Amino acid sequence: MLKIKAFVFSPIQENTYLLYNEFKQCIIIDPGCYFPEEKDELKAFITQSALKPQMLLNTHCHLDHVFGNKFIAENYNLTLQIHEKEKVMLDMAPASGLMYNMPFDNYTGDLIFLKDAGKIVLDGDELEIIFAPGHSPGHICFYCEKQNFIISGDVLFNRSIGRTDLPGGDHDTLLKNIREKLFVLPDETIVYSGHGPVTTIGEEKLYNSFLN
Repeated sequence: MLKIKAFVFSPIQENTYLLYNEFKQCIIIDPGCYFPEEKDELKAFITQSALKPQMLLNTHCHLDHVFGNKFIAENYNLTLQIHEKEKVMLDMAPASGLMYNMPFDNYTGDLIFLKDAGKIVLDGDELEIIFAPGHSPGHICFYCEKQNFIISGDVLFNRSIGRTDLPGGDHDTLLKNIREKLFVLPDETIVYSGHGPVTTIGEEKLYNSFLN
């Protein structure tokens, strides 16, 4: 069974997620740690909890979700896993950092490309990959059917949706994917978004004005 630890990092207030099981194996999703003290906080939790990082995943590669990729990869000898269509966004991230006056060392190592569909397996736990572009060209979400939660990245937020005015964004595509791929999940599914508080699929179907 997976436990979820969330961190809020950087001036952009990005949600970083650490998923771990009873065997102390863990997955790090979208490490947005920018400042040294944020990196220390993430590393301290892993160390104090005696966790063993097994995977480094990005839902997408906008700068606020990739700040800590290099730090995590180097500290735990991990290879970054992304959708192939996010490679261009990863390459663009340092230039975006300079635009926002947030320079950083980008991950430049090997990549494992995730498919439009498939599963991430950690011991007996599974995360289904859901391909949901619109906010970015290769955005993926990670859905755990057994425990009724989804790591939605910047696709769906509490009462909001991902912005689509960035390179590779498309508003109609985003709305279509939310309706056809996320809103078909059970209403009680907990949504862990890339920014802001948790919500549920049922709540967003009722109250999200972008989709009503």
